[in-house]
Amino acid sequence: ADQILTAGIDLSVGSVVALSGIVATATLKLGLPVAFGLPLAVAAGLAFGALSGGVAGVLVARFSVAPFIVTLALMTVWRGVAFVATEGRPVWDLPPAFGTLGGARLLGIPFPTLVMAAVYVTAHVALAKTRFGRHVLAVGGNPEATRLAGIRTKRVVASVYVLCGTLAAGSGVLLASRMNSGQPNAGLMYELDVIAAVVVGGTSLSGGRGSIVGTFLGAMLIAVLRNGLNLLD
Repeated sequence: ADQILTAGIDLSVGSVVALSGIVATATLKLGLPVAFGLPLAVAAGLAFGALSGGVAGVLVARFSVAPFIVTLALMTVWRGVAFVATEGRPVWDLPPAFGTLGGARLLGIPFPTLVMAAVYVTAHVALAKTRFGRHVLAVGGNPEATRLAGIRTKRVVASVYVLCGTLAAGSGVLLASRMNSGQPNAGLMYELDVIAAVVVGGTSLSGGRGSIVGTFLGAMLIAVLRNGLNLLD
């Protein structure tokens, strides 16, 4: 949601989901002890997401390249890297402990659901109650006025892309854990679901207006349309 709040967009999230899962699972395949290898694998996946977001953020904020062009290019590049690195085959035969990230339950609640709740709550507080959140909304509403007010707009925009890349990578690691494999075709078309959820949730594509609560409701609506109706036959 943050990119769209700054009047930007990110089309690379699906490819980041796939490649971050592959990075994490490939790290596990190094054969390190699980107690050390598992945290390292998660960190490697998240680091790739932050790197991807950093590349996009620098190109958009520093060099004023259109976000659509930058993220479309990264979407293609990362998906290609995922297929080339794996030769189109999943990374499998992973330590059983890796599957607990996506399959564990706490008080009967799946761990990924708890992660999702924590991310939404943190994002809502950050957007509604912190200086950074106000800066994000200000940049999307009027970037020139925000710059003249002394806010480092380029830093805000770059930070938003790094944050989005990191969160997409976290999703990729959890998805790889649930599937117990790194899949080069994971996350296909996720970018359209992400944008739809944000826009349906009331965030303006022109930036400056929106909320995390609305994004959550939009995501739930998309999930019902995509999966809930099938489950209800």
